[in-house]
Amino acid sequence: MTGGCMNFWEGSNATNWSRVLYLNVTCELPIRYAQPMYGYVVPFLLVVTIIANTLIVVVLSKRHMRTPTNAVLMAMALSDMFTLLFPAPWLFYMYTFGNHYKPLSPVGACYAWNIMNEVIPAMFHTASIWLTLALAVQRYIYVCHAPVARTWCTMPRVLKCVGLIALLATLHQSTRFVDRVYDSVEVPWQDDEVVAVCRPSWAAWVDYIGLDLYFTFYFCFRVVFVHAVPCVSLVVLNVLLFRAMREAQLKREKLFKENRKNECKRLRDSNCTTLMLIVVVTVFLLVEIPLAVVTVLHIISSSITEILDYSIANVLILFTNFFIIVSYPINFAIYCGMSRQFRETFKELFVRGTVAARTNGGSSRYSLVNGPRTCTNETVL
Repeated sequence: MTGGCMNFWEGSNATNWSRVLYLNVTCELPIRYAQPMYGYVVPFLLVVTIIANTLIVVVLSKRHMRTPTNAVLMAMALSDMFTLLFPAPWLFYMYTFGNHYKPLSPVGACYAWNIMNEVIPAMFHTASIWLTLALAVQRYIYVCHAPVARTWCTMPRVLKCVGLIALLATLHQSTRFVDRVYDSVEVPWQDDEVVAVCRPSWAAWVDYIGLDLYFTFYFCFRVVFVHAVPCVSLVVLNVLLFRAMREAQLKREKLFKENRKNECKRLRDSNCTTLMLIVVVTVFLLVEIPLAVVTVLHIISSSITEILDYSIANVLILFTNFFIIVSYPINFAIYCGMSRQFRETFKELFVRGTVAARTNGGSSRYSLVNGPRTCTNETVL
């Protein structure tokens, strides 16, 4: 459903559509799990995510918080929020209000269901994955190649990178906006009542190139460029950043013994920044790797040899997507817990009477995580 979910009912065996007379949401997911999760828990998570990610955007958009890394963090917060926000009306209608068993009509509603519940969430989730990778690469450059950061990690370059990621994510999902067609047909319903429903079929151009070729290419691209490469790269970058952080800690202890307090403080601030981003990436990997594994199994099962029981696979995909949704508001807690500057700015904006005036250099001289801005940009988020 949301968060980059693929619907195995449509993707794993496209010929199933010839056996489905009309669009029926109950057929898509195990309803005994989907209704309590999407109908009762997700509305609460939606409210929390909107509040948390809006606060992140508000805090990071303040003038003294505008740094290249904060721009990426803000784009990530928006992507995560929109991933959940677009399908939310349909989740309420289908699961919270219990309309999942009813035939969906008119045709416009069926198109809206598909686009808002499948295509757009996958687009924003793809952007979020690539933004997380960009964040880790940027931090690696700051920590391990500081001189290069002055050239490559400037605000204009980072904004161009964010824009390029948004464009590529849109292009990746562009065919999904037009790969199916819904026709209005009438079928008998309860008490012999005849109702109009949506009958799904594939667009003519999809039939022309072949369903197997189309979905194999689509899911292989996702496996390689949306799941495997980003996840493997993030694991490697996390290890490299952790190693660099350990080396910096040893250097800091040496500087402390030599009473070189300013350099010692800069290293401490840089380590705080690195640690926070390692935590952000780790949380991301914990929820993304299971989805990547299921996606790979799906590709193998649908194109090479059938190894998946799709009744089980749909349950797995339901739970992996649910935990991805649960992870969306966590970054706000990470920033509040690990960033003094984020907490200070938040208090100045929303807690009346807190920090009436900035003294001793002012909190505006600090980067997102516990550190003054320096000419090397090593501690700048």
